[in-house]
Amino acid sequence: MGKVTGFLEIDRREAKYQPASDRIRHFREFTLPLPDAEVANQASRCMDCGVPFCHGPNGCPVHNQIPDWNDLVYNGNWEEAVRNLHSTNNFPEFTGRICPAPCEEACTLNLEDVPVTIKTVEQAIADKAWKMGWVKPEPAPFKTGKSVAVIGSGPAGLAAAQQLARVGHDVHVYEREPKAGGLLRYGIPDFKMEKHYIDRRVTQMEGEGVTFHYGVNVGVTTPLEDLLARHDAVLMCGGSEAPRDPGLPGQELEGVHYAMPYLVQQNRRVGREDVSRDTPILAAGKHVVVIGGGDTASDCVGTAFRQGALSVHQLDIRPVPPLKEDKLAVWPYWPTKFRTSTSQAEGADREFAAATLSIEGKKGRVATVKCARVDAKRQPIPGTEFHIKADLVFIALGFVHPIHEGMLSQAGLGLDKRGNVAANELDYATSVPKLFAAGDMRRGQSLVVWAIREGRQAAQSVDTFLMGSSILPR
Repeated sequence: MGKVTGFLEIDRREAKYQPASDRIRHFREFTLPLPDAEVANQASRCMDCGVPFCHGPNGCPVHNQIPDWNDLVYNGNWEEAVRNLHSTNNFPEFTGRICPAPCEEACTLNLEDVPVTIKTVEQAIADKAWKMGWVKPEPAPFKTGKSVAVIGSGPAGLAAAQQLARVGHDVHVYEREPKAGGLLRYGIPDFKMEKHYIDRRVTQMEGEGVTFHYGVNVGVTTPLEDLLARHDAVLMCGGSEAPRDPGLPGQELEGVHYAMPYLVQQNRRVGREDVSRDTPILAAGKHVVVIGGGDTASDCVGTAFRQGALSVHQLDIRPVPPLKEDKLAVWPYWPTKFRTSTSQAEGADREFAAATLSIEGKKGRVATVKCARVDAKRQPIPGTEFHIKADLVFIALGFVHPIHEGMLSQAGLGLDKRGNVAANELDYATSVPKLFAAGDMRRGQSLVVWAIREGRQAAQSVDTFLMGSSILPR
């Protein structure tokens, strides 16, 4: 390590944000990047620990070589840091923005609550790469003559397609929507990640020989068997889209929506896509209630504030988590502790240990949400009921499995006990010959960084299937 005592001499410093009063007026990113010199200082805090848990199985799913590129940044060798980072992660500008950074929780310095700002350094490296023109198409020097179809252009599909194209396969990506990105584009709000980052990666991949087919809903507009007939292998990366249904009384009232249609519509609006045929879902001048405590719920909170909501309440059935975890009992694993997202910090009223009993309305439209406190078993406690005024309610309780109708039912493939596509992490092969699956469709609802890992590993398996061996990394 270049700065052996960096962690002793330099305090942890994170990137700052625009004030909430300013950032809720627009949908752009609001993080204020650190200058290069400060990024180098933060990288120098990497302490040359004996076992770097940050890039092990508990830290980074794609196994970023974090100590290596921290040292390279500290020593001013940004271009080599870019090469190192891209050797394990196809899209570090995505993860540098939206990953919750389990690597930082696994950092040895987190034992003292001052982990290295790994996520900030990663984003700085990725952004520097584009600014300096170091990211260019890397077309394969030869063609294999094999054709691969990738269904879905979310992070798993994009990662797999890029890897397969770089070893010479003719890769075709089939995407249901008008543009690539999956939930990166249509689920994650622009204030967390602007979409031009996706567009320039698509341009890079097209330069590497990847062909994108938009508006193709496999299993609906195009039979899956057609793709299996036209290509030597088919990799499904369709995501996990079936929402968890709480079965609440009053759920059918006007003004009650699942989270994803709301987020997708607003992302289309920001992206200047046509939403004129959709019934507008807008929070302006309304009292909003969000049911759920995860990232999707938080995205609804931030979107509602930017649309001009009068108030936003967020309901979480879990008890208030501890402010600080027991390091010796939990580290280096992801801990349960009190966290406040940037969206929640913009003014959300958070209710913990709160069960949603029903949604009540007047003249067919939502008016209030009836709740109750819960015990340790998350059962409602009689006599603790309370009501929250609501003009708009979003159900954000996660996703249970991929949509079965259409492509999966046509394939007749095996499913696991949770309803995901059955395929293991060794070869990602399904029960149908030459049909593979990766990402949330196989794993279940998860992080973008896990999707990238699955896409990369599935690409290696598909390449091995086609060629007998592979030079792609797992």
